[in-house]
Amino acid sequence: MNGEERRAQLLALLRKSREPRSGSDLAKALGVSRQVIVQDMALLRARTDLEILSTYRGYLLDRDAAPCRRAFKVRHSPADTRRELQEIVDLGGRVEDVFVYHKVYGVVRAGLRIASRRDIEGFLTRLASSRSEPLMRITDDFHYHTVSAASEEILDAVEARLGELGFLAPLREYEPEDVTGR
Repeated sequence: MNGEERRAQLLALLRKSREPRSGSDLAKALGVSRQVIVQDMALLRARTDLEILSTYRGYLLDRDAAPCRRAFKVRHSPADTRRELQEIVDLGGRVEDVFVYHKVYGVVRAGLRIASRRDIEGFLTRLASSRSEPLMRITDDFHYHTVSAASEEILDAVEARLGELGFLAPLREYEPEDVTGR
């Protein structure tokens, strides 16, 4: 069995289970080491929209994760970051990530998982206390967010509000229509 087949079986095992499954248990079921399971989990998290939780008892799919997702291309100054994020979470969205489409590097993505104003303040505090610039700075403030929500109506409201604020940005000629990479 190759890696892709193993990861498909790993997902099948997680989907069937309502309780956390330990890395050792999953490794035994698939005939690999626990370290291979750890690596596979990292790949699955990076390549799928599924929320795979790591608990002290093992791995578990988050069945409460929001079923609807949409990527929004936006542009604003770093000073407007708080307002952008607050508008999204206040409408019921969860900011899963931030990513940019760079002409040379392609899609560069960072997970955020921001679901509340408290999460926003934590993120902005960490950013301010570091020497790092926001990811959007490498693309002249153009960036994307994947936003999840409980319904398409919430995502429609987020899109409308970002448009009202003048934050939505059109795709550029060099960007593929499905730039999300998902």
